[in-house]
Amino acid sequence: MIEALKIGGIHIPVPVIQGGMGVGISLSGLAVAVANEGGVGVISAAGLGFVHRVPALDYLQANIEGLKKEIRKAREQTKGVIGVNIMVAMSNFADLVRTSIEEKIDIIFSGAGLPFELPKFLKPGSKTKLVPIVSSGRAARIICEKWKSNHNYLPDAFVVEGPRAGGHLGFKKENIDDTHYALEELIPEVLKEVKLFEDRYHCEIPVIAAGGIYTGKDIYHIMQKGARGVQLGTRFVTTVECDASPRFKQTYIDASEADMEIIQSPVGMPGRAIHNQFLDKVKKGLKIPLRCPFHCIKTCDVSSSPYCIVTALYNAYKGNMKNGYAFAGANAYLATKISTVKEVFRELVDEWQAARSIS
Repeated sequence: MIEALKIGGIHIPVPVIQGGMGVGISLSGLAVAVANEGGVGVISAAGLGFVHRVPALDYLQANIEGLKKEIRKAREQTKGVIGVNIMVAMSNFADLVRTSIEEKIDIIFSGAGLPFELPKFLKPGSKTKLVPIVSSGRAARIICEKWKSNHNYLPDAFVVEGPRAGGHLGFKKENIDDTHYALEELIPEVLKEVKLFEDRYHCEIPVIAAGGIYTGKDIYHIMQKGARGVQLGTRFVTTVECDASPRFKQTYIDASEADMEIIQSPVGMPGRAIHNQFLDKVKKGLKIPLRCPFHCIKTCDVSSSPYCIVTALYNAYKGNMKNGYAFAGANAYLATKISTVKEVFRELVDEWQAARSIS
């Protein structure tokens, strides 16, 4: 069996973290199913103001209330480990972090920027663990230095996300296909930086690999590089329990390798998505937002954005692919059917064991 993972003393029987996928792709339904199998189920905080629209509340307030609802729904259905993914780039990042800690979430995962101030939101007695998402050893080192200096706190773990991940990527477009930036190169780089702090402060900071991991064989090989666990998003999209619409899931099943493309997101970052007609229209300049009532991402400039990303992703979540698109990891085209989360875990463990037996 794959060795269990510990994050800040939290025992995770199967070292698999389900990636936080917004808008609406990973809510309490998927998170609970993963947690019940011994992994970490993760609720994405992105776009919950759309998913949980309340006429009396503005978008940002609805986002907070929606996060509370999802966390509480998850808690009612599992005793497993539940986390949230909160992007630093979100305009109400601080409110979402405070809400998660107040709701006693087990782990906060935070990327799309460097979460330098994340530890300041912890209160005396808080049990929530903090896990930054990085894409370089340098970013891991800087976070450790700043957290220790400013908050006397070190990360409970790191997620290292490589360039084959789905959604927004922490790389320049020209580096995405550069083998020097491959996940297999990044993991040893981050481990080297993290070990300096582990040795100096006599602690453990496990490194978790993410981005393009799809099979148990992938898990085995990246753990041979020193990763203590893995984060998978794409593999869990084509499950019964995934919170996305059936049409969204079918987009993965219908995709070919040629359909996987890198786009320039309105938030100013490259991202990986599945090619469709909506993205064709964007390239032709046919998509222009008229206004922005949400102000959900700090880096999004409505004056130059070809479309509203939260609206497009929400449309896709609901199955309206003519007016949206699906973010996806590089291996999304490998999906051929809808499975249960239990079946996915069984396959991952079997594939891992088979890879170990022939190594």
